[in-house]
Amino acid sequence: MTPFTIHRGTVAPLMRRDIDTDQIIPKQFLTATSRSGFGRGLFHDWRHDARGAPVPGFVLNEPRYAGATILVTGENFGCGSSREHAVWALADAGFRVVIAPSFADIFAANALTNGLLTVAWPAALVDEVARRAGGDHGYALEVDLRESEARDAQGLRAPIVIEPSARDRLMRGLDTIDLILEHEDAIARYEINAAR
Repeated sequence: MTPFTIHRGTVAPLMRRDIDTDQIIPKQFLTATSRSGFGRGLFHDWRHDARGAPVPGFVLNEPRYAGATILVTGENFGCGSSREHAVWALADAGFRVVIAPSFADIFAANALTNGLLTVAWPAALVDEVARRAGGDHGYALEVDLRESEARDAQGLRAPIVIEPSARDRLMRGLDTIDLILEHEDAIARYEINAAR
């Protein structure tokens, strides 16, 4: 995983609540087990009409949000099934951060495992960030895990509350296998002793 220390990116507002994993990446795109290639299916049924043409007015189809890497959205983001592909789709589309009032637990765990930062803020703060992103072309946030805060050019400074072990894991770019391999010597010793 790519270590996450400071990320500066354009914010795209998708202010819907209860966005479930089937809306994030519809089932017809779940045909591979690698982590790449899922970005093309991200929010497919909202981004495209029945003929496959882009839906005018959908936020991620707007040119000003092209290349956005921070998504601000409604409460209970990532609910529904536990498909890890939802996180893969967001990451493959370039997103590094998702900000919402709340997240489904399994989605948040999958996000951490895959290096996607989830930031839970009070609804009023989320709404303000969405308002700024909707009004200002190129509105960006700087998300700083070293300082555990996010900032914008308008003076916003908001804390990022994250479990210390999760923060360390993201900053070091460690996935679950990497965490296990940090104990490789202890595992080898255990296996030698168990074989005796």
